[in-house]
Amino acid sequence: MPQPRPEPDDVFAWIDGAEQAREQAGLVRTLRPRPADSPLLDLASNDYLGLSRHPETVRGARDAAERWGAGATGSRLVTGTTELHGELERELAQFCGFEAALVLSSGYAANLAAVTALSDRGTLVVSDAGNHASIVDGCRLSRAGTAVIPHSDPEAARKTLATHEGRALLVSDSVFSVDGDAAPLAAYAAACREEGAALVVDDAHGLGVLGEGGRGALHAAGLAGAPDVVATLTLSKSLGSQGGAVLGPAKVIRHLVNTARTFIFDTGLAPAAAGAALASLKLLQREPERAARAMEVAGRLYGRLTASGLTAARPDAAVVSVRAPSAAAALRWAADCREAGLSVGCFRPPSVPDGISRLRLTARADLTGDEIDRAVETILRTAPAGAADAP
Repeated sequence: MPQPRPEPDDVFAWIDGAEQAREQAGLVRTLRPRPADSPLLDLASNDYLGLSRHPETVRGARDAAERWGAGATGSRLVTGTTELHGELERELAQFCGFEAALVLSSGYAANLAAVTALSDRGTLVVSDAGNHASIVDGCRLSRAGTAVIPHSDPEAARKTLATHEGRALLVSDSVFSVDGDAAPLAAYAAACREEGAALVVDDAHGLGVLGEGGRGALHAAGLAGAPDVVATLTLSKSLGSQGGAVLGPAKVIRHLVNTARTFIFDTGLAPAAAGAALASLKLLQREPERAARAMEVAGRLYGRLTASGLTAARPDAAVVSVRAPSAAAALRWAADCREAGLSVGCFRPPSVPDGISRLRLTARADLTGDEIDRAVETILRTAPAGAADAP
């Protein structure tokens, strides 16, 4: 007998079971609106250079909104491209060492654009197992054949690329957001060149921190501007704004303008966000020491926490990841830190591919010595039992 059709009140009844399963697993997520003047010491955001509230960044947003309006008013191909967008794209490309750039509404959209527009059903996309969800979703939407290789394994990449005769590309984060470790970009590029593949790198966590004056991981690896390399990035981390971009050879950018659905069918980045990002970029060019300071803070946090017995991954950029004994312990640890005046990130399954829960700390360039001391003391004082033995 066919099952009866659900009544309107029961159409979403299946959600009740899903909610119960999340509660039993300790994986319920909730929104926590923060006030404009939060008293918490922030080690949870991605504001690596401390520019989101910098007077010049805020002024850039304000001036752009006053001149261009609150919104872009349409997609980039209709009315959503202003002279400000063009200036930002030129500055990004020049600063990072690429021929051209294309600004989108988010870093997520940038990754979807790059992966889907540069592949098709006959393409092999090789993806690092530690890649961000936006890359994973880009692979799924591309309809290409996707092979997931072990994390940071250039030899596995080469062997996988060697199995394919047609078009291929290797996609990887430059700095992985969970543990803050850097990808072996030079070795990945060598594998791609041996097998005739393109390299696409998400430099969201490298821009502003790695490379000369914060020019990014690809610049540091000597790969910026290479004809077979494409970069994606976000404007919402080191630049303290909102939005994303794809950088690469001019013909690649022209191709995305004509084929990338997250560019063609999305409203352009708001002028205020473009103005803020441009102001931050110019500030970073004048003050390149901010990048080195972020790395210094990361090293100090890592050194002091591990010296006290906690387990943490050695940071290659501005992310310091501290292991917790369980998902529930990580959640309690983060809550205890918050009650003590410290905001930290909490990564739990399914956000972490290896199933290991962590506190995720942001090593901001504008943290003072006293703030670093306070953060370390709070994390150690609130550490749960077994934290020193976390895997």
